[in-house]
Amino acid sequence: MNWTWPFRKAAAETKSAWPLIALSEPRAASWGSREPSALIRDGYLKNAVAYRCVRMVAEAASSIPLRTSHEGAARLLRQPNPDMAPVSFLEALFTDLLLTGNAFAEAVRMPGEDRVLALYPLKTATMRPVKDTRGWVEGWAIKAAGRERTVRRDADGWSAVLQVKFYNPLDDGMGLAPLAAARRALDLHNAGADWAKSLIDNSAKPSGALVYSGGRMAPDQFDRLKEELAANFAGAANAGRPLLLEGGLQWQALSLSPAEMDFLDTRAAAAREIALALGVPPMLLGLPGDNTYANYREANSAFWRMTVLPLASRLSEALSRWLDAPFGEDVIVAPDLDQVPALSAEREALWTRIDGASFLTAEEKRRFAGVGE
Repeated sequence: MNWTWPFRKAAAETKSAWPLIALSEPRAASWGSREPSALIRDGYLKNAVAYRCVRMVAEAASSIPLRTSHEGAARLLRQPNPDMAPVSFLEALFTDLLLTGNAFAEAVRMPGEDRVLALYPLKTATMRPVKDTRGWVEGWAIKAAGRERTVRRDADGWSAVLQVKFYNPLDDGMGLAPLAAARRALDLHNAGADWAKSLIDNSAKPSGALVYSGGRMAPDQFDRLKEELAANFAGAANAGRPLLLEGGLQWQALSLSPAEMDFLDTRAAAAREIALALGVPPMLLGLPGDNTYANYREANSAFWRMTVLPLASRLSEALSRWLDAPFGEDVIVAPDLDQVPALSAEREALWTRIDGASFLTAEEKRRFAGVGE
């Protein structure tokens, strides 16, 4: 019952609601999966920022030569297998490590021999950990050509499969992908691109409704109005075309405009989060709004020191421990930092300080400089 001031019953009033022609409606936010295959699909294959960051880190890390004094290990590093150059082999491992949090390689040996003949990278999507009753990984199941084979540790505990991974607090077997932490930023950036593409393809259907004030619209008029909207205002060719209203029609906006949503700033912030998760200073990608470093040279130096070198050291240390058993002695594999052009200024400064140390002998200076060993 209707009431009016001051507390007296008002006469019943019958009104018909204005029909609304809804052109769009809001949806609940949905976030993508953190599974490695989903991260590769939505990140490396669909997102330019993630793709470029992974390529930058993997190419930089694989460009650093690995050195060792062991003849057998040096031969493997010069030619991991007949089909791949050293840079390609290392780039495959670094790319998988960045995308999935894991990198796998398999050592090929002749039956009955311990000598390693070749090293092959293995894709993370084909790997499944085989665990014992205590939950420890005792082998790996590898899918290939529709079949699965299992590689287990030998009697001495050595495995022909090497795993390099990022620490994962939720899983003892598989590592955590950097893009998993930036999953929401990745979704925001991709959704922004989808939104822009949809706006171009269907620019005549902004979020809102047409309000008809002339009572109830006839069904044939309703269908004709929808057809005219689709024919005359949808598509890239009609982008920006004004919407002419007549016959009691009024436009009622139902959502915020891109400017009100701070749309461009949201995409830029998401791009910076993706870059930071992968260890690339946003300044190196030309992303707006990043003033972390004073100049490009400082950002590039931080990129090598904080991202590339730790990644190269992680892999070289893993190779060192892994190759000890098949060669029967300690194998030391280390990145050759003297071959990194980005660190030439720091290397020259180090040599200058060593050369000026008058209390050191010539042999000690050579040892501190890492030459003549």
